[in-house]
Amino acid sequence: MNDPIGDMLTRIRNSQMRGKSTVLTPASKMRVRVLDVLASEGCIRGYEMTQDANGHPAIEISLKYYEGTPVIREMKRVSKPGRRVYLGVDDIPQVRQGLGVSIVSTSKGVMSDAAARAANVGGEVLCTVF
Repeated sequence: MNDPIGDMLTRIRNSQMRGKSTVLTPASKMRVRVLDVLASEGCIRGYEMTQDANGHPAIEISLKYYEGTPVIREMKRVSKPGRRVYLGVDDIPQVRQGLGVSIVSTSKGVMSDAAARAANVGGEVLCTVF
């Protein structure tokens, strides 16, 4: 698998289209950091570390719905393996005029766009969520 973050976002997107309450994805430190940001922003209920059927470490993500519709309306991968997108603190975009969130990998860790602006650091824009 070349793009583990893109794979996780696709699994979340597909599970929400099917109305699933949870989704299972392979575990990695970067995925956990992205999920921490999504949980703190209120996009997902939470996650817990488990094992899949083969005994490999996995993450079970609890999806969040409001009146039957998914809380996450749109998720886009910005920085891809073939084209990395690095932006300075002044260039980090606001998603839907502040209603959405950009997830940024900085030298101080993975954080939301608002936290990156507050910490005055730029970095690689991983994805946008609205």
